[in-house]
Amino acid sequence: MKALLHYGASTGYLAALEARRPDWLDVAVVAEADDESFYRELPDTDVILHALRPISAADMDLAPQIKLIQKIGIGVNTIDVEAATQRGIAVANMPGSNAIAVAETALMLMLAASRRLTHIDRATRAGQGWEIPPDDYDHVSEIAGKTVGLVGYGAIPQHLAPILTAMGARVLYTAQSLKSDAVADWRALDDLIEEADILSLHIPQTEETTGIISHERMARMKKGVVFINTARGGLVDEAALVRALQTGQIGAAGLDVYAGEPVDPANPLLAMDNVICMPHISWLTPQTLERSLDIAVENCRRIRDGVELLHHVNG
Repeated sequence: MKALLHYGASTGYLAALEARRPDWLDVAVVAEADDESFYRELPDTDVILHALRPISAADMDLAPQIKLIQKIGIGVNTIDVEAATQRGIAVANMPGSNAIAVAETALMLMLAASRRLTHIDRATRAGQGWEIPPDDYDHVSEIAGKTVGLVGYGAIPQHLAPILTAMGARVLYTAQSLKSDAVADWRALDDLIEEADILSLHIPQTEETTGIISHERMARMKKGVVFINTARGGLVDEAALVRALQTGQIGAAGLDVYAGEPVDPANPLLAMDNVICMPHISWLTPQTLERSLDIAVENCRRIRDGVELLHHVNG
């Protein structure tokens, strides 16, 4: 069986892959930007180990042996799942595999945005750390005593909520159903948006959730709210987010995802002192990758043996 890992793997990741790869599984590794090598490897590939570069119906048609597209992560919006289903190709993901990493990143962004860390860092490096206008410190905040609203309550918020509670925050969440074991209080989305001092997104992007954080919802937020997005850029009206950050309706943002990725260097969000920016790597730790490899190898075995897959999205 041949798997195609479509990802720019590090030395450490390749070593972890080799340590886990069974003898019956050959793995070709191709960087996501290397289309020439990707298309060369596709024809005899049985499994695509997919990260972020979208997989289209046209890509699938170039891989007549393909049996499984295994997402390295959770969100399958970068895979044409309908086309895969029509072609009899299984799609699977890895819920929970990156939960710890993303939860820690969301917390980091909350802290950094609340304390305007990058703005202060740049001033300090320029020898102006003690010259920052005193009024700038009127806009920093502790998390303790604040209300944190979590949009979604899957594996990532489940890690995050107890930490925030231990830090002295009041934690609210919204989800499609009440969670009996939630370390947080449930609110309807619009009520949560109105109460939160810090708002953090943790839901997948679907037809229903695309643009869910709209201009109208931003207007309902507390003035000066800290906004965190480690989920998907398409959940947010990005032009409205820019305006809200410019006017101070949203006081600061911590972003790992954008409407277009890789993020355009001309995106105005990147030039704002009240925005912390990351390039969609909140999930990326050696530990996440090792957990992901274990699931990927197991699903390769299951597709080989014709047994039920783990986390089968279109089964």
